[in-house]
Amino acid sequence: MSSATSGIDFAAARVHAIPMRTRFRGITVREGMLIEGPAGWGEFCPFPEYGDAESAAWLATAVEQCTVGWPEPVRDRIPVNCTVPVVDPHRAHDIVTASGCGAAKVKVADHPESLSEDLARVEAVRDALGPAGAVRVDANAVWDVDTAVTHIRLLDKAAGGLEYVEQPCGTIEELAAVRRHVDVRIAADESIRRAEDPLRVAVAGAADIAVIKCTPLGGVRRALRVAEAAGLPCVVSSALETSVGLAAQLALAGALPELDFACGLGTLTLLDGDVVADGAALHSVDGYLRVPRTPPAPDPTLLEKYELTDPQRAAWWHERLARVRAEL
Repeated sequence: MSSATSGIDFAAARVHAIPMRTRFRGITVREGMLIEGPAGWGEFCPFPEYGDAESAAWLATAVEQCTVGWPEPVRDRIPVNCTVPVVDPHRAHDIVTASGCGAAKVKVADHPESLSEDLARVEAVRDALGPAGAVRVDANAVWDVDTAVTHIRLLDKAAGGLEYVEQPCGTIEELAAVRRHVDVRIAADESIRRAEDPLRVAVAGAADIAVIKCTPLGGVRRALRVAEAAGLPCVVSSALETSVGLAAQLALAGALPELDFACGLGTLTLLDGDVVADGAALHSVDGYLRVPRTPPAPDPTLLEKYELTDPQRAAWWHERLARVRAEL
């Protein structure tokens, strides 16, 4: 660990707290830490409920980013989907229209009785995208097999055809069972990044697409190995980072040998702010994001603006960082 992290002043890590524009993944404020190393800045932002061992991969991503950088990309821009959180149909329509994207990922299954709301949201997204756009939905692993099959068929009809459904159920076996009963592609997210053997997803016939995120996988290089092991077409998705952390996800998307689908990297719109100034912030333009060669540097004014000011909470983050460092 000492050689890998040499040149990083962990004690100087900055803790930020940026409000979310809409509650997303159950949170209203996105917290994290920025660390500086010899190659630039990295972001450490595992969600609060993650344990130290799981969070170590997030720190490894930040360390890679700010010490050795990333592999050379094979493309210089990435098509992205817009992300539609749990909002009413009018707001969903506005989000898609304003995004300039040709694909949209729609959050569904926010609560047990959400189906009618989900159908209305998906219909609004299809209307905004037009017939040529790609609609995908994300259930975050909350359905059982029977519910997934029923809801996917209804959502597919409401969408006039879904591109894919992301992680409808929690286990690989459940994903495989759903995939046997529906005509819509199944994408695995949690089953990829939390599996000891990502190849199991492909071998079990559980998914058509692998959703990969370099942040919880331990960096761009490790994520490339996971993608190769999974043996499936890949979609790179963010973990709700600021532009600093998002840059690593774009580096991964830029380095994948093949990229057949738009990626879920247009997520800065979910945050009500950023630590990087507008000129360097990773906002999509006409549905695309450029692939950075180095991480963007945070703006000192914005670091101060979004600094986490609760001393107890800031201490919690620094203590967590110290514990997680020991796991590397």
